[in-house]
Amino acid sequence: MDSVRWGVLSVSNHYRLRVHHQLIGSGVTKVLGIASRDAGRAKQAARELGLARSFGSYEAMLADPEIDAVYIPLPNHLHAQWINKAADAGKHVLCEKPFAMDAAQAAEAVRYAESKGVRVMEAFMYRFHPQWAHTKQVVQSGEIGKVQFVQIQFTYNNKDPRNIRNILDTGGGAMYDIGCYACSSSRFVMGKEPERAISIVRRDAEFGTDTLSSAMLDFGDARALFTVSTQSFPVQQVDIFGTSGTITIFIPYNMYDDVPAEVRITTGIGPRMVRLGPAGQYRLMFDAFSKSIIEGKPVPTPPEDAIANMRAIDALFRSEKSGLWEKV
Repeated sequence: MDSVRWGVLSVSNHYRLRVHHQLIGSGVTKVLGIASRDAGRAKQAARELGLARSFGSYEAMLADPEIDAVYIPLPNHLHAQWINKAADAGKHVLCEKPFAMDAAQAAEAVRYAESKGVRVMEAFMYRFHPQWAHTKQVVQSGEIGKVQFVQIQFTYNNKDPRNIRNILDTGGGAMYDIGCYACSSSRFVMGKEPERAISIVRRDAEFGTDTLSSAMLDFGDARALFTVSTQSFPVQQVDIFGTSGTITIFIPYNMYDDVPAEVRITTGIGPRMVRLGPAGQYRLMFDAFSKSIIEGKPVPTPPEDAIANMRAIDALFRSEKSGLWEKV
């Protein structure tokens, strides 16, 4: 095998707008088809994206012997279910975040996929961008000293009641949608898991989803603080504060793929702006996953990381109800 043949499980606007164009021309990632529960939508999407195949059901795609792996950008509450069904069909799985609705569900999905001999990974694409690789390297080098705290802002403004992000039963809300990035990236920077967590949450009176969530993750000798919102002016930024310096990532998660990312590093010598890229973080992620299949190596982000991230989110939801620190 010199390339992996992919299927996209859902006619997803996210895939069409942000992912597909980055995968065109890859030597190891070949997108063969796209599936929808509506055959007409699938055909139209395949035609627009230049894909060879369309499928009028998700089951039909999973039954295609020429599909090696699937990308799952379905609503959050469907992730675990379709990871299991893909595993039953022998398909490797790259699943959008959050991986599941809670840590127990995530752990079961990982266990099930592994029992079927397929590889599975959560699609946190930001970790594959050079700006994050460089940030991790700088932190590990000790240039900014010992990390004391990480501060994260991630917001957007979407009040459409029909949007999946505003539907409680399907896993909508700020914490699931973008709080997962804050948890993931703070864990990535710290290189370990938080011990306990606390949150304060505001929910929409109509939707029931959390629209403004602030949280703190306690890593013992360091902390991560974040605020995420689905009803605020769009902002995203990560600031890392150490004993000898700071790092600021200006577009940490949804970085453009046609311009370099900018990371500001400040030490006692002074500030410098590091420009990294341009880079297509989705292309880098898909290709890394494809290569792990081709080469028979572990996936680049182990599935246990998805379970650990859900544990942090679970603790934050428990804290919302208790008003107390909760063990992660």
